[in-house]
Amino acid sequence: MRTCLILDDYQQAALTLADWGRLSERVAVSALSDHIADREALIARIDQAEILVIMRERTPFPAALLERLPRLELLVTSGMRNLAIDIAAANARGVTVCGTESSPTPPTELTWALILGLARQLPLEHQNLRTGGPWQSTVGTDLAGATLGVLGLGKIGSRVAEIGRAFGMRVIAWSPNLDDGRAAAAGVERAGSKEALLEASDVVTIHLVLGDRTRGLLGEAELRRMRRDAILVNTSRAPIVDQAALVRALTEQWIAGAGLDVFQTEPLPPDSPFRSLPNVLALPHLGYVSRNNYRTFFTQAVEDIEAWLAGSPIRTLA
Repeated sequence: MRTCLILDDYQQAALTLADWGRLSERVAVSALSDHIADREALIARIDQAEILVIMRERTPFPAALLERLPRLELLVTSGMRNLAIDIAAANARGVTVCGTESSPTPPTELTWALILGLARQLPLEHQNLRTGGPWQSTVGTDLAGATLGVLGLGKIGSRVAEIGRAFGMRVIAWSPNLDDGRAAAAGVERAGSKEALLEASDVVTIHLVLGDRTRGLLGEAELRRMRRDAILVNTSRAPIVDQAALVRALTEQWIAGAGLDVFQTEPLPPDSPFRSLPNVLALPHLGYVSRNNYRTFFTQAVEDIEAWLAGSPIRTLA
């Protein structure tokens, strides 16, 4: 009987959203709902498992961790891309790495929750209503007629752009590889440069893949190009924006606010300024967290394990 552990099952949902019973005769499956940040403590909890199922980048798997897990044979991650896994090191140790599909719909919807929440000051107004504070203390920002700047026009960015158009916004987009044809096909204007997009937009939303060309893409110089009444939304990856520069931009009000679902360190440290800045609407990385998406993740994790046990792995990452 092989042992499978599901890590970082924060909502204790993994075992209820897939038929793990299909594995019961060959694999003993259990889930850990707490996040274990300390490496030695993590190793002590997982070093007897032959199979690990992980949720995105919640727990990184660098080479230094993989070499401490000699029993590990299969690593399954949600999604088909996980920069927190050293896949080359895993393959070198004979560990098969598999992924799952992931829907672009949940992060698209959450992006708009952040935009709308900031534009209409929903957190403050909700808190005032609950605590007996002022009735109508803010004046909301209109989205109709405003300019939405989309950094990255892929599966998620193009959907965000479509909704922006439905709100009556002018939508412009930029990415290092975006051309006029792709922009036109998505019904948006291609900004001539990153800087031009930042200067023109009332709302800037990030939907780029993290890589060498996008890490630190928005630093102090770029944030200072944004309008003082503009908002920045990041549901992609935190390192695309220089975090220290973003804190300064929010503290000194170079920009009006930020909607953030991703952070350099997760879970977010208790003393992070993003927990207390009044012009930040922050969420605990909920972009991909939806019932249907989780059902896909864990159902396909079961399929990955079954295929691996049969000697024909599917959805392998390399």
